[in-house]
Order: sequence, then structure tokens, then C-alpha cells
Amino acid sequence: MTKGVLWGGRFDAEPSEVMFLLSKSTHFDFRLASLDCRGSLAHANALHAAGLLTDDDHQGLLAGIKKLKEHVDTGQFQPLDVDEDVHGALERGLTEIVGEELAGRLRAGRSRNDQIATLIRMYLREGTVKLSGLLTKFIAALATQAEKNMGLVMPGRTHMQIAQPVLLSHHLLAHAWPMVRNISRLDDLNKRLSASPYGSAALGGATLGLDPEQVAKELGFAGSVPNSIDGTSARDVVAEAAYVMAQIGVDLSRLAEDIIFWCTQEAGYASLDDAWATGSSIMPQKKNPDVAELVRGKAGRLIGNLSGLLATLKGLPLAYDRDLQEDKEPIFDSCDQLALILPAMTGLVSTLSFDPERMKALASAGFSLATDMADWLVQRGVPFAEAHEITGQAVQLCETEAIELEELTEEQLLSLSPHLTEEVRTVLSVTGAIEARNAIGGTATSRVREQLDYLRRRVGLE
Repeated sequence: MTKGVLWGGRFDAEPSEVMFLLSKSTHFDFRLASLDCRGSLAHANALHAAGLLTDDDHQGLLAGIKKLKEHVDTGQFQPLDVDEDVHGALERGLTEIVGEELAGRLRAGRSRNDQIATLIRMYLREGTVKLSGLLTKFIAALATQAEKNMGLVMPGRTHMQIAQPVLLSHHLLAHAWPMVRNISRLDDLNKRLSASPYGSAALGGATLGLDPEQVAKELGFAGSVPNSIDGTSARDVVAEAAYVMAQIGVDLSRLAEDIIFWCTQEAGYASLDDAWATGSSIMPQKKNPDVAELVRGKAGRLIGNLSGLLATLKGLPLAYDRDLQEDKEPIFDSCDQLALILPAMTGLVSTLSFDPERMKALASAGFSLATDMADWLVQRGVPFAEAHEITGQAVQLCETEAIELEELTEEQLLSLSPHLTEEVRTVLSVTGAIEARNAIGGTATSRVREQLDYLRRRVGLE
């Protein structure tokens, strides 16, 4: 048997070089080495409990595995070209420490199939906790900007057309809530990740009297999987993780798109801090929103990781198939990309500065107070269909006269409807329109303050 390869007894020849290169995975799965050592410690304990290791062998294995893990964690131990995967590399390393006979005892009762299925769950369980922490910091940045800019108005848009005035804080918090849901998704996913496949062995479970529940407990799982075939072959939890990460990328991309637009000269709502912008190699005047653009681009990458993983899984028969080796690179990449872009977006959001006068000037543009006029008519007993028609005629008149709704004279208002008295002007203002939307979830200042307080409690920012 070649060092670093955990099979070969029934073969007369070594694998071809091309075959070995295709099979080799240490260049991406070695990041699981420390977790694999933890699994080996628990497995050694299970072997001892089943009477398959003497006390001396048990202690010798534990000492050797701990030393190997220390070398892994410090970077002293690295895979070699002859190592096929992380498991082979670690057995080679353990053999160098405790000898071939003792190291060979550790392989009893387990397979690379249940090992890797367990390791990916361990990796994702740790990763989801870290990711939730990054999301919380990002939400905190949005909440801080919402508090800092409370009272600033901006034009709310639908179909990218100015629709109604809203508070900037309300809009910022609208980007926070999807991230709260993403944290909930990660928490929920963690429950499904908490079943350990260790003990499933290659397919049908172990035969040596090993206790999968003991191993699961030592590794921090809630329990072991109820079905060994599912344990070794299931990657739906990996696909689910890839989905949540892709969704985070999509949600970040939507905010990135807003920021890119806000910072254009045409919009002029916001400006970028110098530390979070770049320039042009040919145009000296440029200040580019590269962070937001890169995040927008990374979203496509995260979606691609999910799509590729689903395509790999869709045709696989039970149980383990080598195709499943392809689950790790995309999910590792998604974790890495979010670890990079979430802090970047947090910094970008934290340092944005806004132009209150510019946003206020545009908040009432495009007849954004029209809905308020229609609602005001409804409050005076006019059916909404009729109120909608009257308001539409008012907009048409304003377009003809090149004026805004609040500039209509008393005579013009009454010519449109006897219901349009001077009192309607109380809602034909940005402030009036915003404060009128005081239902739960609305953009009225009092409701936005309540929303901000609720958000902070929900995420634990207080």
C-alpha cells in the first residue's frame, strides 16, 4: 500500500499518475484535518470502550493523535504529494508518531465514508456560528446608521420609479431584516447538522460493538443518525448551507445595488468614504464603488456554488458515491467568500455619508404624494376607485402645468373634485405623508424607532 492511500490490498499495481491526480483531494480537504483528529480521538475512545484496544494501546493512540493534531494546528504537519486525501495524510502522520501497528488499529469500525460525512457537518456547524456572528455585526452597522440618520427622508421607489417618501432609516432597516432571517436559517440548519454519521461505517453500520451515540456526544452532536445509509450519503444539509449562503449573497447584492445607485451623480443620496472606494487608472476624478460591485459579483459565484452542488447530487444512487467529493470545494468557497465580503460590506455601510437636502428634494418628486391625496379622499367617504381617478386627474393637470401636487391652487383642487378642499394640503407634504404611515411596519418616525428597538432586541444588540 502506498503511503497516504487507505486502500490497495487487492490491487497488483499502483494507480496511474493521472488516476491519482483525479482522485487526490488534499489540496482542498486538508482544512478538515483538525476536525478529523477530533473524530479520531472520539473513535479511539469508542474502540477502547468496545474492548478493541487495550488500556496501553488506547493511551498510546490518544497521545499520538493529540500530538498529530497539535502539529496540524501549528502547521508543522502538511500533506505530501503521495497523500490521496486528508484521511490518508493523517494516517501517515499518525504512523510516523506511534508506528504502523498501533496506527493501523484506529481504522477498525470506520470508513472514509462516515468520516467525511461527519467532518463536513462539524465544519458547517462551526462555520454557521461564525457566519451568524458576521451577520450580527453587519446588522449592527445598518442599525447604527438607522439611528444616526433618524428623521432623514428619501424617495421610496417601486419599479425604480419614485413612489412614496420614506425615512432613510426605514429603508436601511429593510436591508437588515433579511439578514435576521438568514441568521434564523443558519440556526435552524444547525439543528439538522447536529446528527453524527460516525458509526455508519461504509454503508450498513459498524459490526464491532461500537457506540455511535458515544462518539456523537464527544463530538458535540445532539445524537447519531438513525439510518447508516442516509448518514453516509446525505448531502442535503450541505446543499441547504449552500442555499443559505447564496441567499445571503443575494441579499447583500441588493443592498450593494442600492448603494451603487445612491452614489451616482444622478441620485446623489450618499457618498463613499475614501477607505472604501477605489479610483480609475486613467480617469483621475473617479471614485468607484468597487466594494459594492465586487459583492454584487460574488453573489453570482455563491449562486453558482449552489447550482453546481445540486447538479452533482441530483442523479446519485444510494449510498456513497465518489461524486460526493465534489461537495466540499463549492461549500468551502462559499464560506470563504462570505468571510471576506461580509466584513467589507459592514465597513462600507458603516462609513457611508448621506446628503439630507438632496434626498429631501427628491422625496416629493414624481408626484410621490399622490397616494396620500387618494387616501385622504377615502377618509372623507370617497370610494377608493373614485379617489384614484380624481388623483390621477390631478397628476395629469400637474404634468400639463409643470407643477407638483402641493402647488395646485385652491381653484384647481376644487375643479377636480368638491372633496378636494384646502385641508388636503395637510398630507401634501413629505413630513405629513411619512407620519401618516403610522401602522405597524410603516415608515412613520415612531414606528421606525419601535422597529429599530425590536431589531436590536431580536439580534441581541442591546
